[in-house]
Amino acid sequence: MRFRFCGDLDCPDWVLAEISTLAKISSVKLKLICAQVLKDLLGEGIDYEKILKLTSDAKFESGDVKATIAVLSFILSSAAKHNVDSESLSSELQQLGLPKEHATGLCRSYEEKQSALQESLRTRSLRLNQLDSVSWRVDYTLSSSELQEVNEPLVHLKFNVRDRDRGVTEPIAMAVSAEKFQVLLAELKQAQALMKTLHG
Repeated sequence: MRFRFCGDLDCPDWVLAEISTLAKISSVKLKLICAQVLKDLLGEGIDYEKILKLTSDAKFESGDVKATIAVLSFILSSAAKHNVDSESLSSELQQLGLPKEHATGLCRSYEEKQSALQESLRTRSLRLNQLDSVSWRVDYTLSSSELQEVNEPLVHLKFNVRDRDRGVTEPIAMAVSAEKFQVLLAELKQAQALMKTLHG
C-alpha cells in the first residue's frame, strides 16, 4: 500500500513497527511529545527530560523513547516535505493502526506548524557552500629548457569557499590550460543564464 506522507511509496517497516509504540502513550501526551519534536525540527531544540517524564507511565526504556522521537520526526518531516494536508495524514496514520484520537492530536500539532516546518526544511535542504571570492593569474612561459611546447598559457584560479555548516572559509587552488578555462567559462555563463531564467 502506498502512502502520500511517504512520497507515494510503501511505509518503511521500522515506521510500521513503531506505530504500536506510539499507541501505548495517551493521545494528550503524544500531542505534547509532537510539540517537542516539532520544536527540534524547527531548530529550537528538544527537551528530552520533558519527553522522558511524558513517557514514564508507559514504562518506556531509552530505546523506546528514541524510537518514538525518530518515528514522529519521520512522520512530521516527511508529511511536510510531500505537502500532505493534516486530514490525509490522519487518515493514513489510522490505516497504519494508530488510534483515531492519537492521529487527530498528532495532526493538529502538524497543521499548526506545517508552513513553518516546510520553510525550515526548504532552508536546510541542499545547503551548498558559498563562494566568497575568486582570484586568478595567467602564466605564459616564453621559453623553457624542460618543455617542448611553451606557448600555452596556464590559468591559476583560487576560489575562497565558505563552508556554511562549519562557518570557515577555505581556499581551493587549481591550474587549468587556456582551453579548459574557456570550457569552464562557457559553462559558468550557461549556468548563470539558467539561474536568471529560473529566478527572473
